[in-house]
Amino acid sequence: MSLDVADDVALVTASSSGLGRASAAVLAEENANVVLNGRDEDRLDEAVAELDALGDGSVVGVAGDLTQREDIEALVTATVEEFGGLDHLVTSAGGPPSGPFMGTDDEDWYHAFDLLVMSVVRLVREAAPHLQDGGGTIVNITSRSVKEAIDSLVLSNAVRMSVVGLEKTLSQELAPEVRANAVLPGPHETSRIEELVEQSVERGEYDSYEEGLAARAEGIPLERIGDPRELGEVVAFLCSPRSSYLNGVAIPVDGGAGAANL
Repeated sequence: MSLDVADDVALVTASSSGLGRASAAVLAEENANVVLNGRDEDRLDEAVAELDALGDGSVVGVAGDLTQREDIEALVTATVEEFGGLDHLVTSAGGPPSGPFMGTDDEDWYHAFDLLVMSVVRLVREAAPHLQDGGGTIVNITSRSVKEAIDSLVLSNAVRMSVVGLEKTLSQELAPEVRANAVLPGPHETSRIEELVEQSVERGEYDSYEEGLAARAEGIPLERIGDPRELGEVVAFLCSPRSSYLNGVAIPVDGGAGAANL
């Protein structure tokens, strides 16, 4: 089934790797024009080369730090100058450091807020006029931690909830021209997860990578962690007119791991 996003313009942040990259890849396969973003220019260039070969649209990269206001302004400006507009904004960012409440200080909290919340605030502020021009979408990639607190992830548990509150507000204030939704990913086999599992194997906690990966799937009814592409397909669907009556929702993509009723 075609998602009907060919020739649309999508800006996907933190997309040189991980779930952002997976989301951008599906949009590229659907022949959208995609702007990738990341801080590591070499990794960004590699992602652009790979994704540009996936579809008929164009893929470009704009380096920038999501905690810097000037970088965000430049990112949106570059997107609009390159393609003449903006149809879809997908926000993603790396996770804050793990740790318990008493192990965090003010600097940790302010950095997490800048990275996870103010990046979205500033991106939407810059992108909204362009999204409203032709009717667009916003998709915020957050975490299942907004539904259920995860041990030793106090920063993610507390701060990411602000993004969902913002998303719900935007779904009302920017409608009907713009739809805003969120996805709440559980564990997916990103490069970060691969690195953590490999470190566990090196420490002797598991005999093999497969054993370590299986351990991370404990408690998931589907008995596995996700493929990043599975999350990317949900994001691309929410960008598309195929999801035209979905607005203001936050969709868990976690293999059924969550225990919350709503």
